[in-house]
Amino acid sequence: MSVATETVSSAIPSPSAALPEGVRAGNENLVRLTEPAGAKVRTLIAREKQGGFLRVAITGGGCNGLSYKMKFVAEPRKGDILVQSAGIPVVVDAKTALYLKGTLLDYSNKLIAGGFKFSNPNAKASCSCGESFSV
Repeated sequence: MSVATETVSSAIPSPSAALPEGVRAGNENLVRLTEPAGAKVRTLIAREKQGGFLRVAITGGGCNGLSYKMKFVAEPRKGDILVQSAGIPVVVDAKTALYLKGTLLDYSNKLIAGGFKFSNPNAKASCSCGESFSV
């Protein structure tokens, strides 16, 4: 095992670890990461060293009224839903879960139109950059 792999593995919490108090277990019906997205998130977790959980949130703003936000956190908060997808622990708050259900998060390393892409079946409209949507 390489040093980089060991660093990444130790930064990401084990899927078999007990859930923190007040955190509910979810499944990939809420949000699912593709393998390329999971690989990129693992790399970013190791590089950023902000925490081993990926928090996905939806906030007001953007071209169409709602925007996706992602950040790394050290632990979930009370009331969060924890989903294991592509080897990544993803945390979502209950309000975001209402808008996120069934969403696929993909990653492309293409120079043009690359990066993380959300495919949200709940979105009625989205902007051309894919960072905001409306329901």
